[in-house]
Amino acid sequence: MLDDLSLEVAPGRITGLLGPSGSGKTTLMRCIVGVQRVAAGSVSVLGAPAGTPGLRHRVAYMTQSASVYVDLSVHENLAYFASVLGAGADAVERCTERVHLGEYAGDLVGRLSGGQRARVSLAVALLANPELLVLDEPTVGLDPVLRVELWEMFRALADDGSTLIVSSHVMDEADRCDDIVLMRDGAVIAAEPREELLARTASSDVEQAFLHLVAP
Repeated sequence: MLDDLSLEVAPGRITGLLGPSGSGKTTLMRCIVGVQRVAAGSVSVLGAPAGTPGLRHRVAYMTQSASVYVDLSVHENLAYFASVLGAGADAVERCTERVHLGEYAGDLVGRLSGGQRARVSLAVALLANPELLVLDEPTVGLDPVLRVELWEMFRALADDGSTLIVSSHVMDEADRCDDIVLMRDGAVIAAEPREELLARTASSDVEQAFLHLVAP
């Protein structure tokens, strides 16, 4: 449950949605993409109510679990979702290369590593060239090298003009974000540029800032 929540996400930046498990991050992200019923209040995305048909090609949602078919190849997965989205064959090639999976295009997804599956899911999310990418714990369970590779991709997308909302319970990933939203028990306890948060709390990192804010 999210209580008395008010939040605005800046375009063309990476916003880190951070907080412990159960803090409400996934619920908030589901509200943004329009798959969570909102009992009160409103959620506006790119100038339209969340979940409206006009946003389907402008907003992409990458869930925590890989939302791809393990019995299909990388190429077959992307070709299928491209047909659903009305994206052309060029989008399949473009997104396969963007996530560096060209050499695995013919491999079954079920035979790929966890990090490679995460990249397939990211490629699917990119097919419609969305303006907003909502990524729920995209690096969970990955080794440090793969986490760095994914964050480099996220930064490249933001540099190209996309807006990213990335959730995590790993506080050190906040160092890669432009803006920080800290959540606890269904409430936002901070929402501001990372450098401003650190300065305001006299902290050296976001984890320290979080502990400062929740200290009794």
